[in-house]
Amino acid sequence: MTNQNQDSIRIIESNDKNIFDRLASHPLQSWAWGEFRKQMGVNIVRLGKYKNEELIEVVQLSLHRLPLTSFTIGYIPKSLIPSKEMMQKLIEVGKEYKCIFIKLEPNVELNKLDFQFPYNKLPIIKSPHPLFTKYTFKLNLKPDEEELLKCMHPKTRYNIRIAQKHQVKVQEDNSKQAFEKYLTLTFETTKRQKFYAHDKKYHEKMWETLSKANIAHLFTANYYIDNKPEVLAAWIVFHFNNILYYPYGSSSSRMRNIMASNLMMWETILYGRKMGAIAYDMWGSLGPNPNPKDPWYGFHRFKEGYGARLIEFIGSFDLIINPFYYRLYNIFYCLRSLYLKIKSHIS
Repeated sequence: MTNQNQDSIRIIESNDKNIFDRLASHPLQSWAWGEFRKQMGVNIVRLGKYKNEELIEVVQLSLHRLPLTSFTIGYIPKSLIPSKEMMQKLIEVGKEYKCIFIKLEPNVELNKLDFQFPYNKLPIIKSPHPLFTKYTFKLNLKPDEEELLKCMHPKTRYNIRIAQKHQVKVQEDNSKQAFEKYLTLTFETTKRQKFYAHDKKYHEKMWETLSKANIAHLFTANYYIDNKPEVLAAWIVFHFNNILYYPYGSSSSRMRNIMASNLMMWETILYGRKMGAIAYDMWGSLGPNPNPKDPWYGFHRFKEGYGARLIEFIGSFDLIINPFYYRLYNIFYCLRSLYLKIKSHIS
């Protein structure tokens, strides 16, 4: 290793990836997630703060090129709050890669009415255009099964019993056949719900990379007809640093009255407890007092039924690297959003 100062921030090499993962605060900051994004053509920079050659802080930055330009936008999802020294290094890296700004969305819960980064004279502001949801439901997995069931909404417990009565079987199945069924149900679900979905290559590379790293696990909920299983739901959950996450879920339009997804959630809760997870992050929700007309309202109510706590994060922030182009970018962003809104009303 080359000579370094006692305290330094530098690019992290692969021989430190295990330590990197122990310090990473979320699967989107994991080494495997960075490798997956690389396979999708995204440039990844991993920075580490070392004290006496001991790695004590990590940040994984992805760089996204703006079409028809040489400029990029940096993105740091779900990190901890970077130290002031790390922020200064990010500015250096941002200039090197011609970033207009770097968006930070820390995996840090809001514990007061407002939050500002505690660093004076750094060009960081609240982002006008967040990417990740500001809220999620988080379920404490430490209570026993009886207590977990007791804390659920009565309708949720009832729906779990319906699926059990119909002998729906939930199991971890990481086979190629199960993944192909997951893909089929994913595109069926997004078409039915009219939601955006990543393409097939995205899901394939994500699954290949994160399952190999033992982060991603695939579960299916099967209903048996004449002793032949039909998959009614397929989910991918992440298990990372003693937290379980629910990032990807899909379901069939058939036999929805059997409530397979309700049992799926319950069985993944039990899986998390078995694996030693202390909490279940349900990967996003609406905020307090959600609008019943919101297209995500059904998912919000579904997650809420399990007795999880609604968490608010500190939000989204932009570390401005190029002030002039940052202003131009936001003007263009607003004009584009207005155009798409008008277009959707016309069509």
